[in-house]
Amino acid sequence: MNEHAVLLNELAQGLRPMAQGIDWFENLSEDMQAAALRDLYQFCIQARATKEDGPASIRRAGIRPTHTPAVLITRGRIDEQLAKIASLAPQHERIKAFRLLVALLAVADGRRRERFCSHGCSHSWHHLDTGPDATA
Repeated sequence: MNEHAVLLNELAQGLRPMAQGIDWFENLSEDMQAAALRDLYQFCIQARATKEDGPASIRRAGIRPTHTPAVLITRGRIDEQLAKIASLAPQHERIKAFRLLVALLAVADGRRRERFCSHGCSHSWHHLDTGPDATA
């Protein structure tokens, strides 16, 4: 798993503070921000995010239900809506999209861990806090 993917998963798992993630995201170039949003979109799909995860993700992200990414996540097919969210262009919308996608990954992957990985798994992203660089 690359450094970028580790950081995104650490944010979703609460191993890093969101403020640190937002600072990191804001300092990326536009192309790198787009890549981070695409990665989050793919991670959410892989974690089997659903439309029903939307309201909890919105609350967790701390954005208003009327913000564009929040409106998108609650309407239509989740994969299509996530692609739209990951493609938002204005900087202020990208930051909201980043917060929401990290929160959605946290919700969906948390459910996945409980259902399928509670007795152990080989997903490297589920062992970030126990890896060689983990602090006690």
